[in-house]
Amino acid sequence: MVPELSSITHGDSTIEIEIQRSSRRTKTVEVIVTSAGVQVKAPQNAPLSALHRIVRTRATWILDKMTHMQDTERAGPGLGQKMPYLGRSLPVDYERCDSSPLVRIECDGTRFKVTIPQKTEPGSIMSQIDQAFVAWYNARAWEKIPLTVDTWWPLMGYGRKGRVLIRDQKRRWGSCAKDGTLRFNWRAIMLDQKLIDYVVVHELAHLRIRGHQPDFWNLVARALPNVNDLQDEISKAVPRLPLWN
Repeated sequence: MVPELSSITHGDSTIEIEIQRSSRRTKTVEVIVTSAGVQVKAPQNAPLSALHRIVRTRATWILDKMTHMQDTERAGPGLGQKMPYLGRSLPVDYERCDSSPLVRIECDGTRFKVTIPQKTEPGSIMSQIDQAFVAWYNARAWEKIPLTVDTWWPLMGYGRKGRVLIRDQKRRWGSCAKDGTLRFNWRAIMLDQKLIDYVVVHELAHLRIRGHQPDFWNLVARALPNVNDLQDEISKAVPRLPLWN
């Protein structure tokens, strides 16, 4: 299950692909397009040339979908849009306020309330709302993810417990440094708790095994027997997450 990186060309475009091989009996090849790239889920023994051929036959669809995502799915908060939090899609209400000097975000678990200063320049409103949401998500991630690490540490921890940091990682959910420091993408707080658990367990497993060899995935599977389902879910969740750029 070690991901392979490859690419194909289609006209003037280059499509970067990540190949995830599985030992499962299914012979189906699945192509998933996300804002982070193109994932190809394939049987363990599928030839690379055959996978390239499949991607080429779908290249026009892939490029069209990536363009559509860039134009719409990453737009961030806006009127009528819902925003994710812990796996739920919550409606966003907006109101103007004379007393608030900055855009303020509040959430009661069922909906977001965005308070906008009365004197905010129209051209800067959406930028300020984006920044306020990023700050809000960061704060919630700092609260939630270290607690999730604490929950899994008795089962998955190894060595001296290192720092847990929340960072703006562009292409990964988490990372594990040699000194035991764990870094997590703040966007994980948008995911369902079971997917946050997967991200945390994945990085905790790296405390023992650095690479993604079979022993690593066996270690993850002992904690999360449905690891393959969780991988599929997190791949499908990515295109729906705003504020990635």
